[in-house]
Amino acid sequence: MVRDKHNKSQSNKNAAPFEYVNKREILTKIQPIIDNTLMRFGLIPVEVELVKENHRWFLRIFIYSTERDVNLEDCEKVSRSLSDFLEELIPFKYYLEVSSPGVERKIKSNKEYLIFKGKDINIKLKEPVDESGEKQFVAKIVDFDENEGLTVYTYKDKQNILIKNENILSAKLYSSEI
Repeated sequence: MVRDKHNKSQSNKNAAPFEYVNKREILTKIQPIIDNTLMRFGLIPVEVELVKENHRWFLRIFIYSTERDVNLEDCEKVSRSLSDFLEELIPFKYYLEVSSPGVERKIKSNKEYLIFKGKDINIKLKEPVDESGEKQFVAKIVDFDENEGLTVYTYKDKQNILIKNENILSAKLYSSEI
């Protein structure tokens, strides 16, 4: 993880006090810059969040690669490439954190099922999908369709099953190496 501190000059007339900042507006402005920068490095943005914790603002960018593991050098390159652009668009002091999503990341959005296609997940269901009665198991992500749901390969039954979106209680990446 890379953490940078960015200060904005108080003399910037266009800068609103951070109490009045529209986070959604800022995220909308910076997302294309983040997407383009990551694409240059062969990386994918999994999540971008702007949060205030303990009276400090943090811009967290979680990056992923389908070809290789993300390393500290990747995080540093992204941080250096983005910092000047972001400083122009974020009108207050913030800390930039760029990191990989982690080996046991909780799946927070539907798009992550497609990003992590082929990866193992630990999934918890509201209701079992077959006669086994299991509501929690490890499976491999096969595909995701917004309307149909999540298709996973179950290791126990050695078959693909479709899980409706509304039946998913939670899912997180799974690594047997931990």
